[in-house]
Amino acid sequence: MCRNITPLRGLEPPATEAEIEAAALQYVRKVGALQSVSPRTQAAVDRAVRAIADATGELLAELPERRRPPATEPPMRRRGRTVDSR
Repeated sequence: MCRNITPLRGLEPPATEAEIEAAALQYVRKVGALQSVSPRTQAAVDRAVRAIADATGELLAELPERRRPPATEPPMRRRGRTVDSR
């Protein structure tokens, strides 16, 4: 499990819904000390990811633009992966 969550503010193009959800899942797994999601934890994880993804989207929409882009790309943009626009 990753120790750091990649910054999404200031990306060009802006962070996609999939990138926001991936960051939310990473956060939920870290806080919940979950290496993987089991059938027993799936419903709780899904609810938490949705709530955090919604809050993250609102936060990114309300923050002013960054002067410089983040130092690292989100994992979904590495190794030639394509990014869907919102």
